[in-house]
Formats: sequence, structure tokens, C-alpha cells
Amino acid sequence: MSESVVIVGNGMAGSRLAGELHARGGDRKVTVLGAEPHRAYNRIMLSTLLAGKIGEPDVELAEAAGQGVDLRTGVTVTAIDRATGTVHTDDGDRIAYDHLVLATGSQAVVPPLPGLDGPGLPERVVPFRTLDDCRRILAVAGGARSALVLGGGLLGLEAARGLAARGLDVGVVHPVPYLMERQLDPAGAAVLAGTLAGLGVTTHLAVSATAVVADADGVRLDLADGRSLTADLLVLSCGVRPDTALARAAGLAVERGVLVDDRLRTSDPRISAIGDCVQHDGNLTGLVAPAWAQARVVAQVLTGEDPQARYRPRPVVTRLKAAGIDLAAMGDPGDGGAGEELTFADPSRGTYARLRIHDERLTAAILLGDNPAVGTVIQLFDRGQPVPADRRSLLLGRAFGATAGAPAATPALMPDAATVCQCNNVSKGTLVSCWRSGARTVDAVVAATRAGTGCGSCRDAVAGIVGWLSEVDSVEVAR
Repeated sequence: MSESVVIVGNGMAGSRLAGELHARGGDRKVTVLGAEPHRAYNRIMLSTLLAGKIGEPDVELAEAAGQGVDLRTGVTVTAIDRATGTVHTDDGDRIAYDHLVLATGSQAVVPPLPGLDGPGLPERVVPFRTLDDCRRILAVAGGARSALVLGGGLLGLEAARGLAARGLDVGVVHPVPYLMERQLDPAGAAVLAGTLAGLGVTTHLAVSATAVVADADGVRLDLADGRSLTADLLVLSCGVRPDTALARAAGLAVERGVLVDDRLRTSDPRISAIGDCVQHDGNLTGLVAPAWAQARVVAQVLTGEDPQARYRPRPVVTRLKAAGIDLAAMGDPGDGGAGEELTFADPSRGTYARLRIHDERLTAAILLGDNPAVGTVIQLFDRGQPVPADRRSLLLGRAFGATAGAPAATPALMPDAATVCQCNNVSKGTLVSCWRSGARTVDAVVAATRAGTGCGSCRDAVAGIVGWLSEVDSVEVAR
């Protein structure tokens, strides 16, 4: 008798797990239940869709299909009956499982402000989280001249930049004195604010919103300092909260997220959880790379490919790569850790770099603007490798002499083990092997390796490696 695996959630985590299980074959039935009516899509690319750079088909993810996979969209799971091993759906169905995986994700936080405390949001007030949210924003933006974004974190700035790229006058309201406080320091955030100003985005910092007044003609946002800002559209980007309601109602252990162990098992060994809804070792994730790594571990355990597989979080690298902005942040620059501090700032050019080095290893870094060493810095941080003796090659993006950590001038000098795609953990060596196996275009390499299908920031690097490979004889490729 085949094993039945039910996945609740068809987002980036749930759809990836279905694909991982399908790729491994075996006699099992996989049922994916997605509350959203769409095909699985890349949530990270919604800001690019908002900017008008791509269309909806470009955000769709490849889904597992065929024998053994039953995908049901527009179906909400209303309850889990752990005693009988079944889930109940809003269409009255009951589906049995041998193993259940929760990939319920997270929900946008709506601040408890007057004007937003009703049963539904006003038409001109939209969170920025889902594809439907993106559609609503675009519907209003089509006839708008101005927009406000409440929240100056990563997602809020991506939304602001996307709307500004459509020609709207955009203002960002953030209660903290500087932008992206989880990833940046005040100096770097100030340079970023200057870059945004040049792109048509005004920032209002260190001020909280106190009320929202919205009608058919526009939106007014009242601020704690007595000012009121008006616009045609208000986008809410006030953070997300893990969706734990289903797990909590089923009696699973829940704190901020659904508690899981290193195998991603919940307090019920027949139920796993992955993605944004998970709390592992006291931490929430909220990024695509950990979710996909978790999906791989669960697939390895459930299929028996590697029953001892364990999830080990990797260092997190945050990328903001919108038109006119290139930012990479890693580690916690504000934790006051020991070690060397190196900084360089050129606000007029929108450039800022800060490195923290301890025991010859990078422990934190911020790189904003045009910095050719960004790939090398990410590699050194991700792998914990020693930094070069001459730090200037990292801080300024220039090589001063032959140093082990100097940026590679061409793909030929890049180590085989260098990670090109952080989201999918794809190395340069994997791309070379794929090319040697017959993939001769960027699209073919991307399809085979998944490189570039996460945040998309490595797409140019993948194209550069494929271009280099196309110019050299395969037998002469440096390994």
C-alpha cells in the first residue's frame, strides 16, 4: 500500500517539497492543498511584477505534476484530526494522510490603527504579500499619481521602488529612525535613503502612523508628529506573522511559529512543518533559501533517501536588488561584536561598504551600490573562509596584489565550490557540469539547476558563466 503525504500550502515551500518528493520517485501519493486559487508563484518576484518589468507568467513556479501528485488549488484546510490522520477542507472533503506537512506560510500584519480596524480594508489600502495583493495594488496604481508605503523594511522598500518605477510619487513612513534596521546600520541606511530620493521615493523616518482615513477619492495617513500625508494609494508593509492557527487548533506545540526539531518534525511525529510558519531552534526564517533547504531535508527523510538528514541553518544574506539599488547585507552589523571594523562611504554615488572581521573571518557586512567584490564577500561570509590580508580588495572592490580572497576577474578564476545561487545553493561547479551535460543556454541551465529561480539576483552571474562556457572548449574548462 502506497504512503499518503498531504502538504498544506502551495506556496514557495509547499510547492518545492512536492517537487522534491516527485523527483525522488517511489510509491507514494502526494496531495497538495493550496488556499490561493493560483498556481504556485515566486513571492520574491512580486516587486518586479509591481514595477512592470515582468508579467504574471514570469512569476509562476514549475510545479510537480503527473502520476502520484494531486494538486488542489483554492482549497482551504479547516482542521486537522490527528486521531484519525485526516484533514478537513472547506469544501467538505476529508483527506487521509500517513504524513502531513504544514507549509502554511505567514500573513501580512495589519496595524491596529483607526480606519483599519474594520472587518475589511478600504479599497485604496492594500497589504503587499500575495499575488492578489499585487493585483489590487496595480489596479489602484493604474489611475494613481501618488502612493504611501507604511513600513521601511525590505519588502516595503521593494514595493516603494516598484511603484516609483511606474511614475508614482512615493513616500515611505517608518517608525524607526533609519530604514531596514534589521539589516543596516544608520550610516548605510542614510546612503540608501539618499539613493531612494534620487529614484523618486521620499522617506519619513522616526514617526508612527496614528490613523488612516480612506474613501473613494484617496487616503490620508495621520502621523504622531501632527502631520497628515495624502495619496491615492496606501500599501501596508508592516511585517508578517507566521500562520500557526491550524497547528495551534490541532494541539501542536506553537510559540511564535510551529515548533520543529532538526528533522522538521512537530510535536506530533506524523506531522512536519517547513517555511515561514516554522520556529526552529528559537528562530523564524521568512526567507526562501531556508524554506527550500527545509523542503529538501523533509523529502530526504520521508523517502528514505537519507533518514539521518538534518536541517542546519546557513548564514543569512539579504539582497535588495531593485532597479537603481544593489544592496547585500549579512550578519548583524549592530550587535557590537568584537573584531576589526572597516567602512567606506561615498553618498554622492550611493556607495557604502562596511565589514566586520573577527579572527580573520567576516562576521557581518553591508555593501550598497556598485561594488564588484560583493560576490566574493558573500562567499567568504557564507563559507567562513579567511579574508585576504589586504582588506581593500573587499572594501573597495579592487585587487591589491595576489590575495587568496581577491575577486575573480573571470569565471575561469572562480573556485568550483563557489556558490553562485544562494537561494538554491548552486555552485559554479554544478553549472559547469550542467553545461557539459548538454544545457547550452541560460534558460536550459536555469531549468536544470534552479539557479536564478529564487530572488533572481544571481541571474546575471549565471548568464556570465554560461557565456564564458560557450566561448571555451569543454575539455579546456578550468576545474
